[in-house]
Amino acid sequence: MVRQTGKEKGVLRSLDWWTIGIYLALLTFGWVSVCGASYDYGDTDIFSLSTRSGMQIVWIGTSIVLGLVLLLLDDRYYDMFAFIIFGIMLLLLFGTIFNPHTIKGSRSWLVLGPVRVQPAEFAKFATALALAKFMSVYGYSLDKWKDAAFTLAIILVPMLFIVMQRETGSALVYLSFFLMLYREGMPGSILFTGVAMVLYFVVGIRFADVMLSYTSTSVGTLVVLVFIQLFTVAMLYVYCRDRREALRLFGITMGVMLVSLLFSLYVIPFDISYVGTIVCVLLILYLLWRFLMTRFRNYLWIALFTLGSLLFFNLADYGLNHVLEPHQRVRINVLLGLEEDLKGAGYNVHQSEIAIGSGGLEGKGFLNGTQTKLKFVPEQDTDFIFCTVGEEEGFVGSAGVLVLFLALILRLIHLAERQPYRFGRVYGYCVLSIFLFHVFINVGMVLGLTPVIGIPLPFFSYGGSSLWGFTILLFIFLRIDAGRNMVRR
Repeated sequence: MVRQTGKEKGVLRSLDWWTIGIYLALLTFGWVSVCGASYDYGDTDIFSLSTRSGMQIVWIGTSIVLGLVLLLLDDRYYDMFAFIIFGIMLLLLFGTIFNPHTIKGSRSWLVLGPVRVQPAEFAKFATALALAKFMSVYGYSLDKWKDAAFTLAIILVPMLFIVMQRETGSALVYLSFFLMLYREGMPGSILFTGVAMVLYFVVGIRFADVMLSYTSTSVGTLVVLVFIQLFTVAMLYVYCRDRREALRLFGITMGVMLVSLLFSLYVIPFDISYVGTIVCVLLILYLLWRFLMTRFRNYLWIALFTLGSLLFFNLADYGLNHVLEPHQRVRINVLLGLEEDLKGAGYNVHQSEIAIGSGGLEGKGFLNGTQTKLKFVPEQDTDFIFCTVGEEEGFVGSAGVLVLFLALILRLIHLAERQPYRFGRVYGYCVLSIFLFHVFINVGMVLGLTPVIGIPLPFFSYGGSSLWGFTILLFIFLRIDAGRNMVRR
């Protein structure tokens, strides 16, 4: 039973109208962008249902209605039926794997007559609800391996199903949940490890064929090995509180690498990578010895980090050339500057950059973009819609859109932190993480800063599935937040 006291606000008064205002503003600017991206010279009616701009109005209208319905439901339903919703979405994701309809190489769409639905877009809110439900159970702790394993399973199972649908981009979105886990107590070293792996991959692959002058040493390999040594010593300094020992190891490792470098450059040229690898192995053996002597587990974890870094780096090249699909490999090579391919894999990004650059400070004006009107940019009303904003609205309009998204992110942080129960906080940070990932990656790939993985820009990209999915994700949280002042009986 829910009772409302005189000091409590009703649901409508408790709603965060600032977030709703930002939502409506994003929908409005999103429709303007879809209209600009899909408009053809000579079109007389941009509101016709035969045009994408007209259909987007339908998706926006149904999304607003859907949001209102979600606000009318009791917020306890989302807690009560979280696992049921998650189970249904898993069944849909699994069934979609065997979908005979392939659209642009992906089996992620269910085709129901004239309607196409992408279950992966709705699985995000279902996964967020399941995580919030499980992590709010009494006695839950990420320090317990069973709880941690089940939490990872909730994230990885839908992710695996989506990968099997050949929709890698949508699957990668689920990695954003690790930001929520960090807020809920996951050690920062895990996030640091993820960042380190990305650094190893980018530096190692990008400079693998660049040789140190007059030697057979790969600059990429040498720099990565130095990074591994520095990170190991830094973690020893931070997590083992053995500053004197850390400084001593820093001096020894860097001294050995410097002497090897000078010897190779001025005496006898040789591959310094062998020395770097030996130093890393000796660090691992030293850390294991310290663990056996002190039984302090942090030494063991740091040793495993160093070992994992070596293994990951040595397998990165194999993964790039033998595990990834050819089109994925080409996209990464283009991003890293190893290939140009302006007529192939790099075409989308190149044309997008031209469109954004041509917009200048104030843009060319609504419906006046030449790159988009002449269809130079593929997927310009879906994955690459931000280039339309840049061309028609210029730097001012692009910055305005990014400020709106920043306001939404900051507002979501505020709402999540004021939740009285863990269920609401966990779900709020899941919503925040998903929006942050989508905005960062989508805008990044349009600007050529991140790989092209094909994910939509929230509330901007054309389509019903993504718009409904983001609306459900947001409005469930708004309803949970609105019920925070209710006294439960």
